[in-house]
Amino acid sequence: MSGSNGAKENSHNKARTSPYPGSKVERSEVPNEKVGWLVEWQDYNPVEYTAVSVLAGPQWADPQISESNFSPKFNEKDGHVERKSQNGLYEIENGRPRNPAGRTGLVGRGLLGRWGPNHAADPIITRWKRDDSGNKITHPVSGKCILQFVAIKRKDCGEWAIPGGMVDPGEKISATLKREFGEEALNSLQKSSAEKREIEKKLHALFSQEHLVIYKGYVDDPRNTDNAWMETEAVNYHDETGETMDSLTLEAGDDAGKVKWVDISDQLKLYASHSQFIRLVAEKRDAHWSEDPAADSRGP
Repeated sequence: MSGSNGAKENSHNKARTSPYPGSKVERSEVPNEKVGWLVEWQDYNPVEYTAVSVLAGPQWADPQISESNFSPKFNEKDGHVERKSQNGLYEIENGRPRNPAGRTGLVGRGLLGRWGPNHAADPIITRWKRDDSGNKITHPVSGKCILQFVAIKRKDCGEWAIPGGMVDPGEKISATLKREFGEEALNSLQKSSAEKREIEKKLHALFSQEHLVIYKGYVDDPRNTDNAWMETEAVNYHDETGETMDSLTLEAGDDAGKVKWVDISDQLKLYASHSQFIRLVAEKRDAHWSEDPAADSRGP
């Protein structure tokens, strides 16, 4: 991440794209040099937009700031709702939280339920690619073993992604990671009680082993606004022998259109910041990433 001004290349691009997802709303244009809040911009005139689905007041959404019975405690745990950011304290201006990465050209909440940080969890489940004899397959150019991860195709935008989702109020991140993977990659919501118990047992084995926290903090996401933004904790659970995952059948469910094992490389085009997370996993596991030897020493 690029720190508080958000002006670094690549760190704040998807949060400035138009039209806003699921709408025809065009953001006000924000040039690179004016992303950071420290840059004075008196003529800044962002568009106001909060989706009808959010204004309808579902359980997962806050009321409007103007509502008299709503007094959120920003930058702290507010009842069951976590309003602390993984990136430290954020500013409040006119009663509204301010996106720590900078201007997006849009105020309000868009599709996001919470004012300020909206917390997600992204489970990255990996295994080594193996041949029919069970031997690890190495890439012919880099000479490194090829890592695979479970990817889902999102129904909302058609992009391939990590099967993550939002953290429920009061839920531990570890529980979200396991629940989302079960719902999206194993279709656990549609299973019988006996099948659910069997899935739960195998997932417990996978999710209770040692894991790597790959990233936690702000995410450059097309749903972000000046007042609401996505944050995530991306965690890698690696099935070294492949035995645990071999006994689980991948089946798309909930928000997923399709699910499959995908070879990890720099050729992947993934949703939001997911490519960066996958690259970090490849680096930490010393797996194949790129055919270009210089790419391993360059940043994303």
